[in-house]
Amino acid sequence: MFAEFGYGILVVSFLVAIYGVIAAIYGAQNKSATLVESARRAMLLTFPLITLSAVTLIYLLVNDHYEVAFVYEVTSRSMPTYLKITAWWGGQAGSLVFWSFLMSGFASAVTLRKWDRDIEFLPWVIVVCSVTLAFFLGLSIFYENPFTRFWSVAGGVEPHMFAPANATLFTAADGNGLNPLLRHPGMIIHPPMLYLGFVSFVIPYAFAIAALVTGRTDDRWIRLTRRWSLWAWLFLSFGLVLGSRWAYDVLGWGGFWGWDPVEIAAFMPWLTGTAFLHSVMIQEKRGLLKHWNMILVILTYSLVIFGTFLTRSGVLSSVHAFAQSAIGPLFFAFIGISFVISIALLIWRWPELRSETEMKSMLSREALFLLNNLLFMSILVVCFWGVIFPLISELFTGQKVTVGPPFYQRATAPLFSALLFLMAIAPLSAWGHSTVQTLGRSMWKSAVAAAVITVALFFTYTKSIPALIGFSLIAFAILITLQEFWRGARARQKIQGENFFTALARLTSRNRRRYGGYIIHISMALMAIGILGINAFQTETQGTVAQGEELNISDYTVKYRELASWDNIGEGVNYTRAVVDVYRNGIYLGQLNPRIDYYFDAQQNMTIPGNRSTLRDDLYVLLVDWQPVSSNGATFKVYVNPLVNWLWIGSLVFFVGIIVAAWPDKDPETEVVRARRTVRQTSAAD
Repeated sequence: MFAEFGYGILVVSFLVAIYGVIAAIYGAQNKSATLVESARRAMLLTFPLITLSAVTLIYLLVNDHYEVAFVYEVTSRSMPTYLKITAWWGGQAGSLVFWSFLMSGFASAVTLRKWDRDIEFLPWVIVVCSVTLAFFLGLSIFYENPFTRFWSVAGGVEPHMFAPANATLFTAADGNGLNPLLRHPGMIIHPPMLYLGFVSFVIPYAFAIAALVTGRTDDRWIRLTRRWSLWAWLFLSFGLVLGSRWAYDVLGWGGFWGWDPVEIAAFMPWLTGTAFLHSVMIQEKRGLLKHWNMILVILTYSLVIFGTFLTRSGVLSSVHAFAQSAIGPLFFAFIGISFVISIALLIWRWPELRSETEMKSMLSREALFLLNNLLFMSILVVCFWGVIFPLISELFTGQKVTVGPPFYQRATAPLFSALLFLMAIAPLSAWGHSTVQTLGRSMWKSAVAAAVITVALFFTYTKSIPALIGFSLIAFAILITLQEFWRGARARQKIQGENFFTALARLTSRNRRRYGGYIIHISMALMAIGILGINAFQTETQGTVAQGEELNISDYTVKYRELASWDNIGEGVNYTRAVVDVYRNGIYLGQLNPRIDYYFDAQQNMTIPGNRSTLRDDLYVLLVDWQPVSSNGATFKVYVNPLVNWLWIGSLVFFVGIIVAAWPDKDPETEVVRARRTVRQTSAAD
């Protein structure tokens, strides 16, 4: 009963979304406000409908309805309730419903805004959102139905939505359980964050298409979607960071980013989205790059769908990807059709998207921002080629040739270094025109300080030239950004007579977008410290030792003390935990407890490292294998990951920066009214 109800609601939602597309197009062409309003209400209706279907699916998950195939695949009786709920997006079919749920929520939210000034955009925004929603709902209804049930038939047990002839409903005693790797807190939050980022980027794309269809060639569509773009970028960024933390904590290879194809699939729209956020400022300030901004937002939307395709089609082998599925060709077709239509609209409006001014200086802020964009696009090309090359090689040679991390690292390292340098100098340049002399006067102090830091690192930390170049660029970027805060706060302090910290706070609050961006720049530089540290200086060792024996790595000593194994029947897990003593230069630092958790339902291990973290480095100890108690032997793999915690610190600073940048400004009209009221009250008092 519940399964039929949930499935029926999905079908109704699909039909409502299709109706919204038809009503919006017909209403726009015939200038029928009634039909457009009907389409808007259809869009609004999809959210409660899909929510109802989602609640039904969650009910089935939480209450162990193992007659439903999806419930059987992703839950078990031993799983706690919160994991059964998050199993909603832990499997293929449920994740598509989750995507549709978010899409309907965001699309409904955007249609609730006041449309008085932009009513011509409304029908086309509805069309784009509804078409995207209908596509994902169609996948759930016709290909990846989460409400399919098991039926006993003559040949055994088969999954069907409705009962075949002479079949009876079959209910399994227990489920397979969620993949243990997905039970980590990072993976509970990581997929929703990625989905929020993916879905949020649909909204700027919808407004861009609306602008192309209606011929609105000004920057109004950009202003309307500025915060949508910022929040989409925030969600996508945090999804990537949480995925990195999950990989670091669970996968047991001592790193946070393996250039896995599905990792890259989520990284590519982040690259174009980041380029877009920088590029739109040029259009707003100077009326330039209108064509380029349209291309970027179209690319971002296409890469969002492409990333979803790679994860769910099964064409790529990845720990992040779902199983082989028939929906791959449908995704490919949808990406192709939407991309071709978008480019056709862009070509149609190309003459009307002329720039309002010209770029006159190669050192102006707009020129440096454009160079920044080209670097992002270069990284995108490297990533895209690395992802599709195995598919191309398999298509033409019959062999899937994988592209490993060394390719990406060698190809992208110079590009990321150039981005760090641009991140430092671009804020110092002026709109319209800058010279080498003006930039030199602004940056020389920070450049000297960065050089001093680099020399100090040469004598105290490393003599690796590539690493020193990286550290110098990071120091340069941080120092120049801090210098900008200092200069602005000091200027305000002199003018307003405020103390320095009050001036700094008010300066930031009155220029949130600018100084929020500076905070983000600092966060990126801090994250770069962690990335450079682990990539340049990571060391590792592995060995089998008896109780009381040691492994030595760098200036650490890891001494195997004991091992215990026990079953937790309530949680359905066997825990095998080792105890190791840690010394550094002979000084005792404490104990670590690396362990292996074996889940009975999924019949799969999860490796949990023992980790000692400082700003200097991480000592990362893995229990790889162990011998019977009688032999007292165990195999450990040990990593020393220098500076990696600066990556996580930078992630927290990044969150602060994006909140500052995206926080709504006070309504200027309200401020004027308040000021006039204050003047009147003061006059009356006098």
